[in-house]
Amino acid sequence: MYSTRVSQYVNAPRSAVYRALVDADAIAEWRVPAGMSSHVHEFDAREGGSFRVSLTYDVQGPAGKSASHTDTYHGRFAELVPDERVVEVLEFETADPALRGTMTMTTTLTEAGAGTEVVIVHDGIPEGVPAADNETGTRMALANLAALVERSPSP
Repeated sequence: MYSTRVSQYVNAPRSAVYRALVDADAIAEWRVPAGMSSHVHEFDAREGGSFRVSLTYDVQGPAGKSASHTDTYHGRFAELVPDERVVEVLEFETADPALRGTMTMTTTLTEAGAGTEVVIVHDGIPEGVPAADNETGTRMALANLAALVERSPSP
């Protein structure tokens, strides 16, 4: 098990970024790396609430963690602090012991000038997930998050 930390400046207020962290439609749009599509099966954004998401490769080459071309994970929201932090505890749905284990993903929002610094820390990543892949996927997702909230009008 290991940890990664990835950050991104987003030119939007923390409230807008936080909303995108706790909205199923937004999650389906931004929390998906390039070359994949997302399906949110379940999403109950409250402390103790559960979620289940599948990411499917758009091309047939890559092997998925859960099925032939799909990574499915499920978990629960351990902590929700509006406009500040989201803590999710999750695990892949897989038979592969190298990919099993409970991970914690903590997303922290900090005011940074006119925008928000978003930091995602993954703790407890299974050894079967290459660190470079986790970091690349997280960077892609954060770029998607920035694009989503920067084009959406703030209330």
